[in-house]
Amino acid sequence: MPDWLRGFLRNPKAMFGTFILLFFVFVGLFAHDIAPIPERGGANRMVGRPHEAPSSEHWFGTTRQGQDVFKQIVHGTRTSLSVGFGAGTIIIGLCIIIGLTAGFMGGLIDEVLSLIMNVFLVLPGLPLVIVVAGWVDQPGPYTIGLVLAATSWAYGARVLRSQTLIVRNSEFVAAARVSGESNWRIILVEILPNMTSLVVSSWIGAVIFVILTEATLSFLGLGNPNAVSWGTSLYWAQNNQALLTRAWWTFVPPGLCIALVGFSLTLINYGIDEISNPRLRSGEGK
Repeated sequence: MPDWLRGFLRNPKAMFGTFILLFFVFVGLFAHDIAPIPERGGANRMVGRPHEAPSSEHWFGTTRQGQDVFKQIVHGTRTSLSVGFGAGTIIIGLCIIIGLTAGFMGGLIDEVLSLIMNVFLVLPGLPLVIVVAGWVDQPGPYTIGLVLAATSWAYGARVLRSQTLIVRNSEFVAAARVSGESNWRIILVEILPNMTSLVVSSWIGAVIFVILTEATLSFLGLGNPNAVSWGTSLYWAQNNQALLTRAWWTFVPPGLCIALVGFSLTLINYGIDEISNPRLRSGEGK
C-alpha cells in the first residue's frame, strides 16, 4: 500500500469527510432508485397539498406548489454534484496544462501564458454569468458551471506555475533532460507527481467554489428555475416566502446538503494538508 494512501486511511478528518462525500455521491448515483419520479413532470410534479409538513408520505414535506421536497433534494444532489465535480475537473485540468507549461517552458511561452492568466484573473466572473444568463434562453446549472470553469482557472494556474519554477531546477528534472526525455514527459511524469497534494487540494477548492457559486447564482434567479438542484430549491423557497410562512422544510434540507458537502471537502483538504506536511500532523506548525 502506498504511503500516502496509508496516511489517508489513518487520518480521521480525511476519512470522516470521505464518508460524508461518498454518501452524497451514492445518493446522486442512485437517485432514481431512492426517489422514483414519473417521466412526465419529474421531481417538479405536484404530488400533494401546498406546504405540507414532513410526514411518512412526504419525508421532507412539500413546497408551495405541492412538490415533494425529498425527491427534489435527491435528484438535485445529482445535478449539483455533477456540476461541481465536472467544472472543478475542467478548472484543474486547465490549471495543470497552462500552469505547468508556463513554468517549465519559460521564455516567450511563459510570457504569453502569464499574460493570458493575468487577463483571466481580472475578468469578472459574476457579470459574465449574468450576461450569459441574459443571452441564453433559460440557462441551467450546467451552463453556469461551464462559465465558471472558463473564468476561474487562472489563480490555480498561477500557483502551479510558481511551484513548477522551483521544481524545474531540481536534480531529477536535470537528469531527465540529460537522458533525452521529451518536455511533455518531464512535465507529466517527473514534475506533476511531485505536486499531487497541491493539485488535489486545488481541485477540492475548485469543486467547493463551483457548488457554492452555482447554488448562489441559482438562488438569485440567474439560472433555470425549472431545473432541479439545491440552488433552485433555495430560490423557490425564498420566492414562496418560506421563512415568513415557517415552511422550514423547504430551505433547511438544501442548505444543509450544501453545507455538508462543503464541510466534507474541507475536511478532506485538511487531511491532505496534514498528510503532506508532517509539521501540521504533529502540531509543530502551530
